[in-house]
Amino acid sequence: MASSMHFKMFNIRQNLLVLRNIITVFSLAFVLSLINFSNSANTALAVSSYLEKTDYTLTNQSNGDFENQKLEGSSFAGTLARGANFSGAQLQGAIFTQGSFAGANFEGANLSDALMDRADFSGSNLKNSILTNAIASGSSFANAEIEGADFSDALLDREDLKNLCRRASGSNPTSGITTRNSLNCP
Repeated sequence: MASSMHFKMFNIRQNLLVLRNIITVFSLAFVLSLINFSNSANTALAVSSYLEKTDYTLTNQSNGDFENQKLEGSSFAGTLARGANFSGAQLQGAIFTQGSFAGANFEGANLSDALMDRADFSGSNLKNSILTNAIASGSSFANAEIEGADFSDALLDREDLKNLCRRASGSNPTSGITTRNSLNCP
């Protein structure tokens, strides 16, 4: 009896696992059918939302040029954008979740209210950028240039905050806030 019960429980668990995998595959297939992926690194995935914002989710934008563009609310989630130029771009409320922006140039960009969690900004240029109210938990800012960046009320991991405070210098030309004060450095 016990062995029969164990077999039934195993069978139910196995069936649930198979069902979950089938649902995952069909969900992914549905999402992929809605999005036309391109293999070209220079072609942006342009999916217009009801807010008419461009969606660069899961695309390769490495070395792309977004200088001075108005990209408020746009999504760069999961995007590979190493070495891309976002200098002077308006990126308020943009989504950068799990993207790779190593070596990208965000000098003078407005990233206020951006969702930047679990993203790689190592070696990026954030000089004179505005990151007020940004959520950047789990992100890496290793060796990022942060002179004059305004991180006021941004959500950062304790270790990132500690490392950023070691390099903090300058004042933001737009807000007038020093980088050290915006990070609440001791």
